[in-house]
Amino acid sequence: MYRRFLKRPMDFILSLMAIIALSPVLIIVALLVRVKLGSPVLFKQKRPGLNEKIFNMYKFRTMTDEKSANGELLPDSVRLTKFGRMLRSTSLDELPELFNILKGDMSVVGPRPLLIQYLPLYNNHQKRRHEVRPGLSGYAQVNGRNAISWEDKFDLDVVYVDNVSFFGDWKIIFLTIKKAFVREGISSDTAVTMEIFKGNDVNM
Repeated sequence: MYRRFLKRPMDFILSLMAIIALSPVLIIVALLVRVKLGSPVLFKQKRPGLNEKIFNMYKFRTMTDEKSANGELLPDSVRLTKFGRMLRSTSLDELPELFNILKGDMSVVGPRPLLIQYLPLYNNHQKRRHEVRPGLSGYAQVNGRNAISWEDKFDLDVVYVDNVSFFGDWKIIFLTIKKAFVREGISSDTAVTMEIFKGNDVNM
């Protein structure tokens, strides 16, 4: 009942309320990004959503466009500024995704939308993460975020898909708020965010 009829209306109401309440923060962050990192203020990237339908996901940009002498973008670790790290550690860079939720591309809670190039790399079990709308936060995010392996992250995503509930979503929402203040799991041990997913050895 909740998954089919109540989750989407709740997403719409919560995202609209959040956009209104956080509008001063959105404006201030947008201005700071424009001053410190330049234009465009928003980072737009295509991501797979419900049933692998592609949509444009929005974030505040956290990196510069610095390039090497031959015109190639420098590594993420170089382009990610101190200001950008602060945006990521506080999850302020994620706030424009509220508009994705309002539109219906995303949900407040669900598996995080990943890169399109990962789609052919998932095994059958991992593909199940697309049976629900992707979320601003999710079960994997409150259980390690980028500090856990891809396999563990996908397993947690599927656990969520199999157990979507009203109380479960609100538990994840409150844990997400807590972790935004604690700033846990922002990066993996070997990357500024998460290592690239390279697929599985055996297709399940």
